[in-house]
Amino acid sequence: MLNEVCRRFTTAPRNIHLADVARSRGACWLRSASHIKAAPRSLRAPLSRLPGFQLLSPDLSTVRIMAELKERTFIAIKPDGVQRGIVGEIIKRFEAKGFKLVAMKMVHASKELLNQHYIDLKDRPFFPTLINYMSSGPVVAMAWEGKGAVKTGRVMLGETNPADSKPGTIRGDFCIDVSKNIIHGSDSTDSANKEIALWFTDEEVVKYESCAFSWLY
Repeated sequence: MLNEVCRRFTTAPRNIHLADVARSRGACWLRSASHIKAAPRSLRAPLSRLPGFQLLSPDLSTVRIMAELKERTFIAIKPDGVQRGIVGEIIKRFEAKGFKLVAMKMVHASKELLNQHYIDLKDRPFFPTLINYMSSGPVVAMAWEGKGAVKTGRVMLGETNPADSKPGTIRGDFCIDVSKNIIHGSDSTDSANKEIALWFTDEEVVKYESCAFSWLY
């Protein structure tokens, strides 16, 4: 059956990857340049990702799964992380995990921007100190994309207090005191969406397909 599916869609500009067909997750209708075919439900093929095909009516489970794979989180390397020269090490960890970098910039954040970013903490006694610390030098702001990006990102960061962070986490490996904990990560998908929108314009968040996608999911 698998070979028959591939034979039917030979009009695609490039060869169909059999693994993509076999590992699919949702029945869908596909359109090629010459005809409309139904992918066998037993295969549940994501052939819409292939050149020359268009997904016409994905089922809800497929939409939900694809949304999970596109989850984004906001990560910011704080001034102490930048000054200590560990930006590359932090990026390496997120890339090695399999997340896709979709936005990044170095910026000397204004107090106005930081007041908005930390608005939930504005009534805390340490708020002025926090704003002064975050505005004391450049910050590397990033948006990462992938399944479970928010939750996994928080695990990778470690606890807010480095003393409570396990070895192997970023804070557990690279910092000592809670006042200089080198990195910020979104604590929910809602927070991530708000923070990404606050720090980046729509044009600064890049949409592209990673060649590693089929090797991760």
